[in-house]
Amino acid sequence: MNARNLLGSGPSSSARGGIRAVLLLGLAVVVLVPVIYMAFVLTWSYSEGERAGVLQKFSRKGWVFKTWEGELAMTTVPGVAPVLWNFTVRDAKVAESLSQAIGTHVAVHYEEHRGIPTSAFGETTYFVNSVRTVK
Repeated sequence: MNARNLLGSGPSSSARGGIRAVLLLGLAVVVLVPVIYMAFVLTWSYSEGERAGVLQKFSRKGWVFKTWEGELAMTTVPGVAPVLWNFTVRDAKVAESLSQAIGTHVAVHYEEHRGIPTSAFGETTYFVNSVRTVK
């Protein structure tokens, strides 16, 4: 008998199958956990509400992932410096409505999505989903 027969020729096929299963499970976890997390933070809103002010800036930004970003100047008393509120728009119809409303007083409904780990979905955590002009 030689040493190879005494020690075995390496891992059995069942051991290799077990290692392969563990590696595939690990890969699935590494891929699925971030996907599930992103789906959660993009659909669940931390808060929602409305804000009103003068829409003073609205543009499409981004190197690779273009997003619509806007700025609302909110003031309660004329003559006082306004508070600037930045927001993101994902819906093309809402973006078109906002593009036509630059310089006017608008009220927007928004949802806040905290925990988004990248700016590919927008530069802010505030996502506007509807707009109406205020007279």
